[in-house]
Amino acid sequence: MHPIHGVPVCKAVPASFLSRKLAGLATIAGLLAASALPAHAHGFVGQRFFPATLATDDPFVADELSLPTITSTRSNADGDTPATRQTSASFDFARRITPNFGLAFGANRLRIAPNGQPAAHGWDNISIGAKYQLYTNEVHETILSVGADWDVGGTGSSSVGAERFSTITPTVYFGKGFGDAAKETLRPFAVTGTLGVAIPSRASTTTVSVDPDTGLATTDVERHPHVLNVGFALQYSIPYLQSHVKDVGLGAPFNRMIPVVEFSMSKPLDRVDDRPFTGTINPGVLWAGQKIQLGLEAVIPMNSRSGHGVGFMAQLHFFLDDLFPGTFGHPMFGATR
Repeated sequence: MHPIHGVPVCKAVPASFLSRKLAGLATIAGLLAASALPAHAHGFVGQRFFPATLATDDPFVADELSLPTITSTRSNADGDTPATRQTSASFDFARRITPNFGLAFGANRLRIAPNGQPAAHGWDNISIGAKYQLYTNEVHETILSVGADWDVGGTGSSSVGAERFSTITPTVYFGKGFGDAAKETLRPFAVTGTLGVAIPSRASTTTVSVDPDTGLATTDVERHPHVLNVGFALQYSIPYLQSHVKDVGLGAPFNRMIPVVEFSMSKPLDRVDDRPFTGTINPGVLWAGQKIQLGLEAVIPMNSRSGHGVGFMAQLHFFLDDLFPGTFGHPMFGATR
C-alpha cells in the first residue's frame, strides 16, 4: 500500500509521486484505450502475481487491508540529540470504487523514545489516497497506474511532529514481470516502483519564541520543500518459478515465498540549501497465501544522512476480495473484475 508503510526520511514531507512524462498524445490515447480491458483480481497481470510491498506502494487497485504494519528503527546519538527508538503501528484500507479506480485510507500511531527522556506517543496525520489503473498488458506482465496521496495536515499530534500543513503527492506506479524474458533464469524476477513529487500546502512555517529572561523575541522560519520520492522493489517469485519456469521441488512454506529488496528514497528539490538523497534499503521476504500475506523486512539506512541504526518492518496483509467475496469480491460500481 501507501508511503505510510515506509519509514519517513524527511519529516516535512511524507514519503510516498509525480509523472515526469508520457510519450506523446498517441501513447496517452493508447494507454487510455487499454485501461478498458478487463482486469484480474488483486495482484495479477496474466500469470504474474505481484505481492503487496511494505516500504513502497504497489501499482494495483484492490480491496485490501494491512493491519498492522509494525516499523521499528533506532537512530544513534548525534551531538546534543540522544539516541532514539521510533516505533510505528499503522493500518491501511483500500476499496475499489470502479474496476480501475480505488480509494485508500491510512493512519499511523507513533512512539518516539529518546534515551533518558520520556517517550512521546500520538497519531501521525491521516492519509487519503486515490489510484487509477491506467494500463495492463498480460502478455508482458506490465501494469501502469496513476494516483495521488493527501497527507491531511492538522489531523495528527504535535507531540510526535505531525505537521499542521497538508501535503499532496501525485504519483505514478508501475510493475513489470520478466516472464517474457528469453533466459529462464530471469523469468521469476519482477520489479514494481513509484515516482512522485510531494507538494506541501505551505512554503514555510514561522514561529516566534520569547526569552523569559530578556524578553527578546526570536523568529524561526522552517522551509517546506517540494520533495522527489522514488521507490522500487525487486522481487524473486518462487511460486512463479515452480509454476511457470521449473518445479524445483520446494514444499510449504517455501513454495509461497517471494524474496524482495525494496528501496525507498527522497530528495528535496527547492527551498533548502542541503538537498541530498536519503532513504532506506529493505531486504526481506513475503509469504503470500490465498487470503493473507505476511511480510518481514530489515530497514537499513542507505547513507549516513539517512541515519545509522538498523530496524525492521513486519506486516499482516489481508486480501479482502478473497476473504469476503460477497462484500469485497467486486467493485462498488461497474463490472466485476
